[in-house]
Amino acid sequence: MSTPAIGVFDSGIGGLTVVKELAALLPHEKFIYFGDTARAPYGSRPPAQIIDFMHQILRCFASREVKLAVYACNTMTALGLEEARNRYSFSLVGMSTGVRTALKATVNKRIGVIATQATIASGKHGELLKLLDSEAVLYPQACPKFVPLIEQGEFTGSAIEAAALEYLAPLKAAKVDTIILGCTHYPIISPIIKEIMGPSVNLVDPAGETAVDARDTLIRMGLKAESGAGTVRIGFSGDSLRTEELAASILGDRKCECIQMNLEDYVVC
Repeated sequence: MSTPAIGVFDSGIGGLTVVKELAALLPHEKFIYFGDTARAPYGSRPPAQIIDFMHQILRCFASREVKLAVYACNTMTALGLEEARNRYSFSLVGMSTGVRTALKATVNKRIGVIATQATIASGKHGELLKLLDSEAVLYPQACPKFVPLIEQGEFTGSAIEAAALEYLAPLKAAKVDTIILGCTHYPIISPIIKEIMGPSVNLVDPAGETAVDARDTLIRMGLKAESGAGTVRIGFSGDSLRTEELAASILGDRKCECIQMNLEDYVVC
């Protein structure tokens, strides 16, 4: 009998930054990743539509009998995680906000968060920050141009640099000393962000925290694999050849199998 896999999902290729952390922390696990590249980006879509897409993906994972599903998408976590809890036979782990790590890193308590429009509009980062430290100030910045450019493979170049200069200018003016990368796509362009903000500004990638949360959940449930070769299978809903090349650039030397996944069977009319 085959070992159940861990499902990981995002609107596109960005969630592979989370898969990289998960596979490093859980080397014996089997992972199946789904990126909805045909419908990315999600951040500017209506919340109800994003939640509908989320359920299509989770129903797909249910048909594959995953033992755990990990959100590698801040937007779907903010809008749909609570609604999805207790609706599926497997446990769910949401994308970490990175707020706790940011509070440990900041000196002046001026923290920026860059994310999609939907994530910023949810207000989740600000709510948690005030709960943990009422003196800290959050400076939210939506970055709608980032995901489309990254999905096109523009990790460097004039277009992504111009967008970064536009979005980071208010955070430089606010003198933040820490920035939360509130979308799993953004670590891919962290060198550009670091160059613009300067070496004194901390960048917080919540992917590591999310991987730890997933590991702890598996241990608590008694489902953590302790032996065997780990595997990564990657599925996309859009152009697989181009996204396979982008996936390879994110995952580096890690070997993975790419498959085509269709969500049409998981649409509830």
